[in-house]
Amino acid sequence: MENNKLTSRCLRACLFICAITCSVVALAQENRSLPDKVHHAEPLYNDLVRDLGARKGEKEFNVGADIKRTHSADEFGYLMEYEFAPIDRLGLEAETDFAYSKSRMANGSSSNQLERLRLSSQYSFYVSKKHATTLAVGYTQIFDFVDGGTGFNPFFIAAKNWHNNWHALIYTGPEFTYRYTSSKMDLMWQVNTSFHYTVPQTDHFIGVEVNQEISSDGIQTTLHPQIKLGLNNKMAIGMAVGLPISGTEKGISSFFRLIYQL
Repeated sequence: MENNKLTSRCLRACLFICAITCSVVALAQENRSLPDKVHHAEPLYNDLVRDLGARKGEKEFNVGADIKRTHSADEFGYLMEYEFAPIDRLGLEAETDFAYSKSRMANGSSSNQLERLRLSSQYSFYVSKKHATTLAVGYTQIFDFVDGGTGFNPFFIAAKNWHNNWHALIYTGPEFTYRYTSSKMDLMWQVNTSFHYTVPQTDHFIGVEVNQEISSDGIQTTLHPQIKLGLNNKMAIGMAVGLPISGTEKGISSFFRLIYQL
């Protein structure tokens, strides 16, 4: 009997200590000082791994669609992204890219396949509210299932705001692609710049991306005028039009993105 009473008292004491501990931890989390973060308009077409200056626990799910019509085929690209911040200022992302094409010729064939898997990381090493500036570095590992290769893409990001509503960002870095069949390494350099205006007190913006790919074949430049509408504090939709202005790309394309903050 005495042992039962002692056990009961110990159990109540343990539950009391657990309750106090949980309360202290919850209060500490509530009072945890958040690291500085500058809001930057994130481009829609070549989006970032995670918000610049990401805070621990942030999560986001994206679905996108790219539609292009050429004289010979209709091409559709689909992507799904999951991104999260395991610690302050570090973002991680997994992205799958699918492609569907259908010939516009008589009795034309169609294809539907997983094109690429991308695994990315991004770290904001400089965040300044005073200067409304964020600098970050990152890396993307690309697995190409169509052409049989793998890509290595380190990158650098610099973003700056003016008067809270005007945003500029540059994303640049080399992409090395190794082809299994030929055992060759190709080099392509990305230079993506964007300019946006955000509507005050909302999550809406309008802007343009200038996406450039520089390789031994020349410079491919595409403009992506775009608009983003914040539907609520968790969901937004974005739309962009692709306008090639140099290089071999000819067809005009459309791009749509659905963004959901988890």
